[in-house]
Amino acid sequence: MFAIQLSTSVKYQLLGLLLIMSPYSAATIPAFEDDVKVINGCVIQPETICSNTNLSNADLKHADLQGAIFINVKFTHADLRHANLSYATFKKSDLAHVDLASANLRHADLRTSKVRNANLEGVDGWALFGQGVDFTHANFMGANLDQARLSGAIMIKANFRAARLERVWMNKANFEKANLINANIQEAKLNGANLHQANLTGARIHYATFQDTFMEGCIRCPVNW
Repeated sequence: MFAIQLSTSVKYQLLGLLLIMSPYSAATIPAFEDDVKVINGCVIQPETICSNTNLSNADLKHADLQGAIFINVKFTHADLRHANLSYATFKKSDLAHVDLASANLRHADLRTSKVRNANLEGVDGWALFGQGVDFTHANFMGANLDQARLSGAIMIKANFRAARLERVWMNKANFEKANLINANIQEAKLNGANLHQANLTGARIHYATFQDTFMEGCIRCPVNW
């Protein structure tokens, strides 16, 4: 048999012809390992599992991390704007100062983590699990938190302006000096919560419950509850 030597230009022409004839377009060719983003050993992809990792200041805008599990991960000042974090779990993680604006947090589990001074403006946090989480100074302006679980959460000086909090469980949550102006808290459970010096101006409170709620200094809290 004779070996046929082809010039480089001919090789490229044949490669192009094969791509044209292939039933797969460039958009459908599966990603190779080199295309997957890895930061400090954490693979940035859906259902990833990362533990004891530092992702501080990481650029994770638009990242698809649906169903991911983060254990003892530091996200300080990370950029997660528009990221898909639905069904993600954060265990003992630090999300202080993280930017989650417009992120998808539907069914995400933030229990046991800290989210102080975080930007959650416009997030979709429907049915979010945030019981006992420290959200001090967090910005939830315009966020959708309908049916979330926030019992015992710390919301001191948090901003919920125009946020949706319908049917949210917020029993024993601390909303001291929180901004709830124009928020929708209809049918929410605030039994035993702390609304000391909170601002509920323009808030929709139909069918919300405030049994044993502390309201001293609260602006526009329900009277004679």
